[in-house]
Amino acid sequence: MIDFVKETLLLLPFLFATYLALEALEAHAGGALERFLERARSVGPLAGALAGAVPQCGISAAAASFYAGGVITVGTLIAVMLSTSDELLPVLLSSRAPVSLMVKIVGIKIIFAIAVGFVINAFLLFLRHFRRQVSVQELCEHSHCSCSEHKGIVIPALIHTAEIFLFIAVVSGFIELSIHYFGEDALLKLKLTTPFLGELAAGALGLIPNCCVSVVGAKLYLAGAMSPGALMASSFTGSGLGLLVLFRTNRNLKENISILLTIYALGVVFGFLTGYLL
Repeated sequence: MIDFVKETLLLLPFLFATYLALEALEAHAGGALERFLERARSVGPLAGALAGAVPQCGISAAAASFYAGGVITVGTLIAVMLSTSDELLPVLLSSRAPVSLMVKIVGIKIIFAIAVGFVINAFLLFLRHFRRQVSVQELCEHSHCSCSEHKGIVIPALIHTAEIFLFIAVVSGFIELSIHYFGEDALLKLKLTTPFLGELAAGALGLIPNCCVSVVGAKLYLAGAMSPGALMASSFTGSGLGLLVLFRTNRNLKENISILLTIYALGVVFGFLTGYLL
């Protein structure tokens, strides 16, 4: 429980920096800014995959908010989600797992995340499905925070940060208690060493928006209770708190569900295909 509190508190600077940046972008929106963002979006999946590889669940949460605010594309968001490793690497490191194992996991995730991000962006561009312009107003309308009544960018950013942080603390706290109550024994019954069925189950576990899931997954793998493919599947789908923030900040529920299902399907398939590389 202490680790959960620490991880949750570490989100605060990421959230505040994210909403401060969004407020600043909206306050200074203009032609030059839009042209800069358009150029940045062309390499977004590359930057997103590299950023997501940093073992910190705040990255995916920030990416979800940036997506909801129209700053990044769906390809970049999914690249971040797929490359996010959450607490997997720190646990493997503390357990003295081979360095080669960690390098393979990170390398595989980054390569696949970059490829998927660019393919999705290209496909949506072909369909002429363009992202909306930067708009913090949509975030305000969804959360009913009334921050537009305040002048400047600091107070609105603080309001958004507090609102999202409280939401995360409540939902993730409930999940943390549930995992603690049921324990790892329940996960052992999921046949995580069975080919393909293990990837299906592990991919679903990875979608649970809590850092504890990646910790348990790493321990099960090191204990021989999870196959390499299942480990990769849970790692591909394990985007930390990113999906939780996405569902809270993005108004388009159909879009959110599509992103979740895409991440799950890709995670299961990639996990099954890349497990033998570990």
